[in-house]
Amino acid sequence: MPRFGRKWLFTFLIIIVGMYMYYGNRTIEVTSMDIHSSKIPPSFNGYKIVQLSDVHDSKFGEHHSDVIEKVVNVVPDAILITGDLIDRNRYDLEQSLDLVNGLKDIAPIYYVTGNHEISTNDQLHIQEELTRLGVHVLSDEFMLIENAYGERMLIGGIEDPLNSVLEDEEATRISLNKTFNDASDRVFKILLAHRPEQFEVYVDYDIDLIFSGHTHGGQIRLPFIGGVFAPGQGWFPTYLSGHYEKQETQMIVSRGLGNSVIPIRLFNQPEIIVVTLQVNKE
Repeated sequence: MPRFGRKWLFTFLIIIVGMYMYYGNRTIEVTSMDIHSSKIPPSFNGYKIVQLSDVHDSKFGEHHSDVIEKVVNVVPDAILITGDLIDRNRYDLEQSLDLVNGLKDIAPIYYVTGNHEISTNDQLHIQEELTRLGVHVLSDEFMLIENAYGERMLIGGIEDPLNSVLEDEEATRISLNKTFNDASDRVFKILLAHRPEQFEVYVDYDIDLIFSGHTHGGQIRLPFIGGVFAPGQGWFPTYLSGHYEKQETQMIVSRGLGNSVIPIRLFNQPEIIVVTLQVNKE
């Protein structure tokens, strides 16, 4: 091929790769899945949950319009934010609160901290601002969701282990003990927990459904291989994204919306998760 032709081919390839990288980092995929359990109360059949995770002070559209529009279209019954709403490296709380402000009238919002909130040393202020906007901040505690039929589900949230001087597993067990100490074994339990690598611990506590994040989907995903690295799990992690199940416990791991130390994603589009609860008949 003549040198002139190679130059234009190379330029064309650079443009294509650039467009793909832009699309893969600035657009949002909505991932929908059903969760089945015989413990879900019958009147909660079809209950829709939107999960947002690892926003990291990112912004999609003016005043987060891209995210808000997608959430509105789902018509959710609840919105869960599973940590790292902000980023310690470019902390912009007002920008992230702008997103929450745009979501707060769509459905009740439930939130737990991630490691980045704790790393800012501004965790209490963040929680206070979210509470001011009407967000249910779950700090080693649970709430009961009761519908018009008088049936209930439980939604709890635990602090990120970074909030403790103990090893991650021990800190997680202490948080779970504190959170579910007074909870009935018969009620369907939803847990917000930033760290998916503690899945075996969640199983030990018979949690029915966990929503987690933290992994960014591996940040860089390789075809036929998957995510390369996740904090807390290392190279080629086990709990990366999607649905996991063991015994009666199920876990959803979000790839999240934003980035932190590594500023770009590869083969790993930002994600909003939509979960619909479905009652299994015994």
